[in-house]
Amino acid sequence: MEGFPVSVKKVSFDIKGNKTSVVISTYDDCFLVIATQIGGMGTILHARKGRGPMLMASARQLIEHISSSGSSKLLVLSLGLKEHSVETVRGIVSAVIENRVW
Repeated sequence: MEGFPVSVKKVSFDIKGNKTSVVISTYDDCFLVIATQIGGMGTILHARKGRGPMLMASARQLIEHISSSGSSKLLVLSLGLKEHSVETVRGIVSAVIENRVW
């Protein structure tokens, strides 16, 4: 929709035989990243730079990247994964950075 305030990017790819879909949206106050291999939302994290320990390495990596780009927006991250390996997390982080909306 032209003029709608939310920018959205969608990408799908394969990680270790699992179809992985990522939707990245930007709002006035935050970024929403949904990454799923199960077709659902999964675990939802709310991240901000400098706010205590992050629950997952992917949230930490993404919020650091967002912050280093000059944005102070929050990150809401939803991970619905079948496979919780380092390779999966790296693939998701790479896809989000390559398709970023910040």
